[in-house]
Amino acid sequence: METDKLDKELVLNIQNITFGYKKDKLIYKDFSLKVYKGECIGIVGASGSGKSTLFELIAHNLKPKNGKIEHKQLGWVFQDPYSSFHPSYKIIDQIKDVSNKELKDLKVFIKRLNLKEELLCKLPFELSGGELQRCSILRALSMDPDLLLCDEATSALDNITQLETMKLLIGLLDKVGILLITHDLDLAKWACDQIIEIKRT
Repeated sequence: METDKLDKELVLNIQNITFGYKKDKLIYKDFSLKVYKGECIGIVGASGSGKSTLFELIAHNLKPKNGKIEHKQLGWVFQDPYSSFHPSYKIIDQIKDVSNKELKDLKVFIKRLNLKEELLCKLPFELSGGELQRCSILRALSMDPDLLLCDEATSALDNITQLETMKLLIGLLDKVGILLITHDLDLAKWACDQIIEIKRT
């Protein structure tokens, strides 16, 4: 272990996982990764290389064939915000489902994400893709995560909003570790301490 990580809290520990949707075609073989609080690690690769599969493995929506995945309290931002929210419930109620925080406790994040409070009282389909993606980030932050798992978390945002949102996330690194899954290599180079490229097999 590097000496500068000796006093840091380990928030994600992936040990030698193997996974593939087909027996004869593995996406990951003996893959290991550690993320510490205070780190932003980037996962980059072409479409179909397995970046989102890694997200699903960490979130325990998929199970590796072998190996182990351990993590502390997780907050997640899915790539498609519309599929990550139930269409029939107000945004604020879906945030309350995963967090004990009241609306007043989220005001700082709401302001930093350039959201209007009244949007949280609407249904998902009433918001634009960019607005709903920022609500997804707000939901993740409301969970008080140790590990923030972001799958193309800012891809639906315009350049200015993307920059401000990433500044907000990077500013939280004293409290969290971030795993940033993205196709945007320039964004990864700007935001991340380390970049891991996943190559299509």
